[in-house]
Amino acid sequence: MKAVFLDRGSFPNSVNLVYPECITQVVEFENTRADQVIQRIQDADIVLTNKVVVDRAAIESTSALKLVQVMATGTNNVDKLACEEKAIAVQNVEGYSGISVPEHTFSLLLALRRNLVSYLDDVKKGHWAKSEYFCFLDYPIQDLANTTMAIFGKGNLGHKVANIAAAFSMKVLFVEHKNATTVRPGYTEFQQALKLADVITLHCPLTDNTANMLSYDEFKMMKPNCVLLNTGRGGLVNEEALIDALTTHKIAAAGFDVATQEPMPVDHPLQKLTELPNFLLTPHVAWASAEAMQSLVDIGMDKIKQFSEVAQ
Repeated sequence: MKAVFLDRGSFPNSVNLVYPECITQVVEFENTRADQVIQRIQDADIVLTNKVVVDRAAIESTSALKLVQVMATGTNNVDKLACEEKAIAVQNVEGYSGISVPEHTFSLLLALRRNLVSYLDDVKKGHWAKSEYFCFLDYPIQDLANTTMAIFGKGNLGHKVANIAAAFSMKVLFVEHKNATTVRPGYTEFQQALKLADVITLHCPLTDNTANMLSYDEFKMMKPNCVLLNTGRGGLVNEEALIDALTTHKIAAAGFDVATQEPMPVDHPLQKLTELPNFLLTPHVAWASAEAMQSLVDIGMDKIKQFSEVAQ
């Protein structure tokens, strides 16, 4: 079988791809523009994509395609209905970032609660050398112990984050769905959680029900000392409302790893916040520890192998 990887360049060369024996020919492209997809997948049995869109036109243009292997968790870049109509399988990869994302979440949280970036910047500017005392305390430093963390999403990532929070002696609340008519055991009602939380962290998928889940009204419910963390999806939070919440001090700080448009253009709303000391933005790398990326491709290759064994 022939495999075509449309955006191999989305993984560094240090990540080792070992294709299963069922694949006899491999073509890897650094990246693929939308207008190149159809031509590049014409005789492929298997297409691998991280973020390149494989739309209906591409699906309908090929007669050999048997499998689209998404080298990520989200499959919104593939027209799954078109694949279903042509009996083409679509597979994703899950469970590879169960350590990387929670660790990144707490990296953002600790940096914000302890004002690490401001202190590091001031040391570089020579402020410590000019200090009258052995240290300087220009920015507040707050512990995590005895604070309340509200977690949106009770899957693998949510549970891992909860375990780390417990190690920091934090109280953990799992948040019920917005507008839910009942509250499941082990969950806290949506609005109540917003009012109680010192830290809110998002680890749920982006769906029609969760889009703009946190907006102007929700920010009004939060504590002024609240820290909002989003390593899930950009669309979970109304970005204009976030700008308002931070600039009018409705919340204390925010740490984001995602945006509604990625890569994020220079005129994106969140660019307005990047100069603020209480806003940290990383370029969608929470998932991307070296270990997590290797685990991702290993799982992906194993799923291709399993598919080929069943298909034979």
